[in-house]
Amino acid sequence: MPPGPQESPFRLAVLISGGGTTLVNFLEQIADGRLPVEIPLVIASRDCKGVDRARAAGLRCEVIRPRDYESVDRFSDAVFALIREAGADLVTMAGFLSRLQIPADFEQRVVNIHPALIPSFCGQGMYGHHVHEAVIARGCKVSGCTVHFADNEYDHGPIILQRCVPVYSDDTADTLAARVFEAECEAYPEAIRLIAHRRIDVREGRVHVAPGVD
Repeated sequence: MPPGPQESPFRLAVLISGGGTTLVNFLEQIADGRLPVEIPLVIASRDCKGVDRARAAGLRCEVIRPRDYESVDRFSDAVFALIREAGADLVTMAGFLSRLQIPADFEQRVVNIHPALIPSFCGQGMYGHHVHEAVIARGCKVSGCTVHFADNEYDHGPIILQRCVPVYSDDTADTLAARVFEAECEAYPEAIRLIAHRRIDVREGRVHVAPGVD
């Protein structure tokens, strides 16, 4: 588990592949005091709007493209070398769409958020609007988001917390995505706070949350 709470600020590495909206949410919550962390490093798997947003906020942002490496292992080595250099306590996958092999020293130090209630509507190919379209097509009455520790399987690893939202009969993928994202904006920072304050314990693949004050 990552160290914390600690005298120095809890440090996040943020991994992105798109618009950087989750990163923006982190920055807004840091600015208003709800998320007591700092972000020493952002890594993007491609040139995207999130790179511009990160650099505009004064953050170090590196673009590491999977296509520039001969294998997932080599790509992952490059990513985690930068993360170690930055001294990150926790890695947050924030719309990061590239396959990553998590090394042993980062086990239970990488978290992901998925826009559905795992184990439903998850796995390879289930991301973004693909998820919301599948939820609507199945006729689900609720959806939501899941924050979980990432491992070396798609959308796998111990679940930290989940939040539900209703699915309405006239929903489109866009309207449902917006509602789920509102839930994500609260759920992801909450999970980070729990980890930073060492209130998370993983036993036999299940997350147990100790009582306390965030």
